[in-house]
Amino acid sequence: MIELKGSEKLQVLKKADLQINSGLNALDPVLSWFAQLYEPTIPTSVWIRCQLALAEGFTNAVRHAHEGKRPDLPVDIEVAVCTESLEIKIWDSGATFDLEQKIKDMSEKIDPEAPGGRGLKLMKDIADSLSYTRTADGRNCLSIVKNYTPVLTADDEVEILQLPEELSG
Repeated sequence: MIELKGSEKLQVLKKADLQINSGLNALDPVLSWFAQLYEPTIPTSVWIRCQLALAEGFTNAVRHAHEGKRPDLPVDIEVAVCTESLEIKIWDSGATFDLEQKIKDMSEKIDPEAPGGRGLKLMKDIADSLSYTRTADGRNCLSIVKNYTPVLTADDEVEILQLPEELSG
C-alpha cells in the first residue's frame, strides 16, 4: 500500500523495477517495459502524459546527470500503478540540483525555437507531485506522481447493468 498525505491507503495494482544502462538508445526498451504495466482503468490521456514524463525523466538522467560518465552506469526506474495514482521513480548518479529553482530559472528564459530545454517544466505540468532528492546511497531520485480517477472497464459496465437477483425474477 502507498499512503499519500490526506488520503486513504491506495491499493498497488502493479509494481515493477527496471535497471538499464545510460544511453538514449535505451529509451525504446524503457517505453516498451512501461507499456506492459498499463491498466485499463487508467484514463488514456493520463497514461500518455505519464509515458511522456517517464521519457523526459529518463532522457534527462542520461543527457544531464550521466553526461561524461561511463555508458554502463545504470539508471534505475520503478513504477507503481495504484488504484488512483501512478508513481514513477527514476534514480541517477549525477550531481544533485534544486529542481524548483531550476524550473523557475528555465521559465524565465525558455527559447521557443530551441529543440529542447522544456522537459522539467513539462514534467512539472504533468505531475501532481514532482520532486528530486538525494538518497542515502549518493544517488538522486526523481519522483513523479500523477493522480487519476479510474475509468470503468467493460467488466465493470456489465456488473453495473446486471440487475440484482431479487429484482430480475
